[in-house]
Amino acid sequence: MPTPVTSEVAVLDEQAGSSSLLPDFSSEAYKDAYSRINAIVIEGEQEAHDNYISLGTLIPDQADELARLARMEMKHMKGFTSCGRNLGVDADMPFAKTFFAPLHGNFQTALKDGKVVTCLLIQALLIEAFAISAYHIYIPVADPFARKITEGVVKDEYTHLNYGQEWLKANFDASREELMEANKVNLPLIRSMLEQVAEDAAVLKMEKEDLIEDFLIAYQEALEQIGFTSRDIARMAAAALAV
Repeated sequence: MPTPVTSEVAVLDEQAGSSSLLPDFSSEAYKDAYSRINAIVIEGEQEAHDNYISLGTLIPDQADELARLARMEMKHMKGFTSCGRNLGVDADMPFAKTFFAPLHGNFQTALKDGKVVTCLLIQALLIEAFAISAYHIYIPVADPFARKITEGVVKDEYTHLNYGQEWLKANFDASREELMEANKVNLPLIRSMLEQVAEDAAVLKMEKEDLIEDFLIAYQEALEQIGFTSRDIARMAAAALAV
């Protein structure tokens, strides 16, 4: 059994090893990549806020709850804005708006057509699963200030993912076909978004393979909770990849 001194040294060695795996938060390369990553999370939270408010017009009896979720997203946006300020980085918001443009356009089209199922798949499943996976991979390599902010945010995002799951589960039979079609159209966009962000994410010590794996786990678990079988989910993945 190790002595207390030996144990303390082992802990210090482990901490030193962990810190050596962190990026250099003060480097120009890190700040350049962070300007786009930070912009993406800020814009993502703004999109989420707007989308939940819009969903309230399609599900009037849920408008108060959706407004509550929207307020949480606005709080997240302010938190992530402070993360950039803490590092002295200006978020590249024009890049982020372009990054989200395809999903934004599809959500707006579905909203105009009154397709609440498609809107929920885009916002409450795809975007939330995307956010959760990114935050999971980011937390271990974040600077201390951003880590604390992100840990608080990710807990809320599970609440939002759960909202979409529960609504779609309760309306599964009526939603099934539209969900499969919306998945076919929108899942490839998430794949493309992950590819776009891969280089900058790598500078932050976030590996693309880890992001993709974590996203797929969260998304597929949500589909399973809603009512899809493993075979359904495999077909949905194959259909999206074939696009």
